[in-house]
Amino acid sequence: MKITVIGAGNVGATTAQRIADKELAEQVVLVDVVDGIPQGKGLDMWESAPVEGTDTMMIGTSGYDETAGSDIVVITAGLARKPGMSRDDLLAKNADIVGSCAEAAAKKSPNAIFIVVSNPLDVMTYVTMKRAGLKRNRVLGMAGVLDSARFRSFIAMELNVSVEDVTAFVLGGHGDSMVPLPRYSTVAGIPLPELIPANRLAEIVKRTRDGGIEIVNFLKTGSAYYAPSASAVQMVEAIVKNKRRILPCAVWLDGEYGLKDTVAGVPVKLGKNGMEEIIQIKLQPEEAAALKKSAEDVKENLAKVKL
Repeated sequence: MKITVIGAGNVGATTAQRIADKELAEQVVLVDVVDGIPQGKGLDMWESAPVEGTDTMMIGTSGYDETAGSDIVVITAGLARKPGMSRDDLLAKNADIVGSCAEAAAKKSPNAIFIVVSNPLDVMTYVTMKRAGLKRNRVLGMAGVLDSARFRSFIAMELNVSVEDVTAFVLGGHGDSMVPLPRYSTVAGIPLPELIPANRLAEIVKRTRDGGIEIVNFLKTGSAYYAPSASAVQMVEAIVKNKRRILPCAVWLDGEYGLKDTVAGVPVKLGKNGMEEIIQIKLQPEEAAALKKSAEDVKENLAKVKL
């Protein structure tokens, strides 16, 4: 197994390190346009291998020749958000960056599965699929796993329970219109609405929607990277080990949930072939309406991208 991570910033470097620590690949290639950064970080990670006891070979490069034959490509390249910026503010600049990265990587690894982490996530998933010329099952956006992880962490804090006992689903776009589903979220099998009053649950849902900007406002000069990298690596592991895990991922929809020609986070069976199935759960009318609105918001941004 060979995995390429494009972008050697905080998200990309942490993703590469997590992949190596979990020994999910024999070789990890870290790519960045800034010469010296991927080489230095890659070497530093490789020198940590004797301590961690992993034989995953780390390679840093500013080109794509070394990425040839990758099984999975994780795209983290692009500009990060700063205070006062929305994910959509990054649209035009990151579309150019991510599109060129996807195209270059696909030429060297035409059979790879692509996982997109760059923001705005839903649009970048679309850009990757189009620029790389890939079928939709081989391009997945990471957002739903991250948003669900944030939701789960806030629920665990609220109830003072282990995060291991909390399951949660967040669907829709990766932005202000994301759709947390308390009805499908549980603590040790107990439905969330039975444990948390509706008004307090609404506050937790709002904090989940604002989870990214909350961290941006703290950091001031960057955005989150520990939780995003962990979320991306959970997807990588599901593919590498053919786990067929049901995870909320951003994918191109073709009629599922009554949505077409847009990208949205939905429950996906994730295995060695990438997206193996979209799981269509029953939604209440208000949940379906929220998901439709979220998908329409994404579609509006897709129309702004010229490919």
